[in-house]
Amino acid sequence: MQDSSVLANVRLSDEVWIVTALLHREHPERKDFTISEIVERAAQEGIYGKLRAGFRPHATLHCVANLPPNPGRGRMLYATGKHTRRLFRPGDDYHPDREGSDTAPKSKSIPPAYQDLLVWYEEFCSHRGELSVDPWTEMFGSGKDLWADEKPDDYIRRMREGWE
Repeated sequence: MQDSSVLANVRLSDEVWIVTALLHREHPERKDFTISEIVERAAQEGIYGKLRAGFRPHATLHCVANLPPNPGRGRMLYATGKHTRRLFRPGDDYHPDREGSDTAPKSKSIPPAYQDLLVWYEEFCSHRGELSVDPWTEMFGSGKDLWADEKPDDYIRRMREGWE
């Protein structure tokens, strides 16, 4: 059990960051996690003692750098999809109204048991290129269904019908 004086001061955004950092450290092969996975890990970890009602909204919106603030402005997480998140890294794009907000907890704001995550996070951020997905590579084969039922020349001919 954590020191209750430290627990009472753990902000929801810091708890979201801690739990997501734990998931990344435990699963280095994964690029992101579903919001539900983050919430489940928070319930399992019990940083605050119990899962607080505001945890899911923080993981969904309030701490997400590339979404408009509503009302939270934190940049702890990055939305990789509608229901997936990863930790924010320097160099990620973010909503301009979130400029200057926290991207990681302050050392004094988190329980001693999680202090090592701040050092781990520096390493995580330094491997940005190795962890990122190349968008051009991800597009490979994305147009193959355009003419799945016909030959490419027939498809082009059909698309050009009516051109003068």
